[in-house]
Amino acid sequence: MLDTLQMLITVAVIALATFTTRALPFLFFGSREPPAMLAVIEKNLPPMILLLLVIYCLKDVQWLTAPYGIPELFTIGVVAGLHFWKRNAMLSIFTGTVLYMVLVQFNFFSFL
Repeated sequence: MLDTLQMLITVAVIALATFTTRALPFLFFGSREPPAMLAVIEKNLPPMILLLLVIYCLKDVQWLTAPYGIPELFTIGVVAGLHFWKRNAMLSIFTGTVLYMVLVQFNFFSFL
């Protein structure tokens, strides 16, 4: 169990590390263009992280037993369609979360 001093030191170190990692790009690239490789990473990393999250979320789906992953696939379809239509990430995330929770909690696919 951490005492108060240890917790304060831990929080201070974490805050300093977080601030440093946020400030470093501005220090290095504040007056010049970032390298091309960094621009590629900046462009492609968010979709790759989202794809990784989708794969992680689908890893425990029981595809061979009812409801056969239908709530997950239905929600993915709705979110993809909504995102291609509106291009609003927050709307897609919140709609997908609410839709999936409603489908699972109220067991809409119990007839399968």
